[in-house]
Amino acid sequence: MTTQIRRPGLVLESPYIWRARRPNARHRLICFPHAGGGASAFTEWVSALPAEIEVAAIQLPGRQNRILEDPPTEVGPLVRDVTEALRPLLDGPFSFFGHSCGALLGYEVAQLLHAEGGPRPERLFLSAQPSPAAAALRPKIHNLSEAEFRAEVMRLGGFDEEVALDEDAMDELIPTVLADFALWEQHAMTIGPLIDSPITVMVGEADVRAPLDTIEGWGDHTSAGFDKQIYPGGHFYLFDPGTDTQVFEFLAETLLAP
Repeated sequence: MTTQIRRPGLVLESPYIWRARRPNARHRLICFPHAGGGASAFTEWVSALPAEIEVAAIQLPGRQNRILEDPPTEVGPLVRDVTEALRPLLDGPFSFFGHSCGALLGYEVAQLLHAEGGPRPERLFLSAQPSPAAAALRPKIHNLSEAEFRAEVMRLGGFDEEVALDEDAMDELIPTVLADFALWEQHAMTIGPLIDSPITVMVGEADVRAPLDTIEGWGDHTSAGFDKQIYPGGHFYLFDPGTDTQVFEFLAETLLAP
């Protein structure tokens, strides 16, 4: 029997899955966190979204309760492992939400499901991430010096103020963030058949990592429709007070539409 560790609103069900069970939910939203982030990034989503939406979140090696494990170094095996871990959750209507690097992982998992003829997400919400073609042209930051990389990451935000001011905490976090950037910046994105799930790109209007002119290319990766939602803020717009409420309202309206 799987040992369940309780978190606020989420339960650890397997190494890769944290989940807030809602047996009567109409839709399951599976969330993929940003570089260096863990499943707990979506803890508040459990109470912020309607009871008809069940939230699950991916937990990757190298962070939080998996801190003693090495971060992933190859995308292919990671995608297969995450897909296999998700299979018990794909028994009803579900969608993916991925932020930054998490958007790439969610897209790759959706591609694998499509290739295998398995269940498909009803929608991909891809947040703060340029299309694969645009991302390939973006300057790489994983090979910067340690000081330059840290400065670049801090410029993007996303850290609680208390954590950002704690040098010891940042010394522990930065290597995992760096490993995630290296993983995806060195990966050649799989460009396979068009997926048949609609793609919604969500982005902050001032995001320096995903400028507005870099997101349109996502429409070339789906046969089921593409749209975009633009919010105030930068790379971590979805955690800004006020904007987060807009995000929750949009997700709820979209997922629970007739």
